[in-house]
Amino acid sequence: MNITQILFWVLSVVAVFSALMVVISKDPVYSVVWLMIAFFSISGHYILLNAQSVAIVNMLVYAGAIIVLF
Repeated sequence: MNITQILFWVLSVVAVFSALMVVISKDPVYSVVWLMIAFFSISGHYILLNAQSVAIVNMLVYAGAIIVLF
């Protein structure tokens, strides 16, 4: 396994776990934090796909909007 595959699997586990925690968490504050982690891990996937502009847009628009609303 090379480093790209290892990063892919680590980011995938983090994304799935944090998405489940968004749904499971009873406190909205914790749900927002888990949602931010999910967005950042998805941005990591975009970077692995050499789509840096999409990763930056994902972090600025989606994650930024949630932080501002929070």
